[in-house]
Amino acid sequence: MKISFCCTDTKTEPWLQGLQAALPEANISVWQPGAPVADYAVVWAPPQQFLDEQPTLKALFNIGAGVDALLQLELPPGCRVVRLDDAGMAVQMAEYVCHAVIRHFRELGETEAAMRRGEWIYRKPQLRQNFPVGVMGLGVLGERVARALTQFEFPVNGWSRSPKSVDGVQTFHGESGLDDFLAASRVLVNLLPLTPETENILDQRRLSRLRPGGYVINVARGAHLVDQDLIALLDSGHLAGAALDVFRTEPLPPAHPFWKHPAITLTPHASARTLRDETIAQIAGKIAAMERGEAVAGIVDPVRGY
Repeated sequence: MKISFCCTDTKTEPWLQGLQAALPEANISVWQPGAPVADYAVVWAPPQQFLDEQPTLKALFNIGAGVDALLQLELPPGCRVVRLDDAGMAVQMAEYVCHAVIRHFRELGETEAAMRRGEWIYRKPQLRQNFPVGVMGLGVLGERVARALTQFEFPVNGWSRSPKSVDGVQTFHGESGLDDFLAASRVLVNLLPLTPETENILDQRRLSRLRPGGYVINVARGAHLVDQDLIALLDSGHLAGAALDVFRTEPLPPAHPFWKHPAITLTPHASARTLRDETIAQIAGKIAAMERGEAVAGIVDPVRGY
């Protein structure tokens, strides 16, 4: 069994050592142009040349949660794309989102700013029932986030493409349920996969459906959000603020207006990072299962895009 490792901007040696320890019978190597064909590939942002030179690949294992960039490439016929189920990212995402929601709800940014000015002030506590949180996307990450938010007793709504049930969460689904979901939410958390159908989904029309004083948290992909529409709604006062971890261009260009907007909090695509040991264990387990002819979770439907 041959495995090719093709991951840009990644230290290769720890990954190779971990994969070899988990799959001692495998022949694992870093891809170079002209390398022999492999049975499986572990990838992050591979070039098209890599895929062109691997026409017999059985499966591609992506070391990140999103597979939208992979699906834009021309894949070998019959090659399956396998995404991570979690690999330690769900708890990180829940931490990040709960922190962002609570920071906004408790007005901690304003309190910190006052303290820096030397002002000792108290702010009137707000009511949780006035801050329903809507989670768009109820996959592995989205469901974990929604469950975590219920622990802080926020009203939580969830929206997904198909019907889903999550304890303690009011769920909506499909295009027909989207407007009602947005109208029921004051804080919006985006955890959707990026597909042609979801690109630009956070536009002026949909964001305007949020309750007045709405707050947007985007931890999925930058292309979900129409940047200028967000700024217009912030400047009009319909939205109170936003916490953004992902952007159309990364790193965020120095001249982008997000940098200086007082109502926007920025982080550098750090809400949930790949944990190497957990990811290696998951990928190795799936490769071993596929070699035994067993079904594995996380196979991407190229039509749906996730």
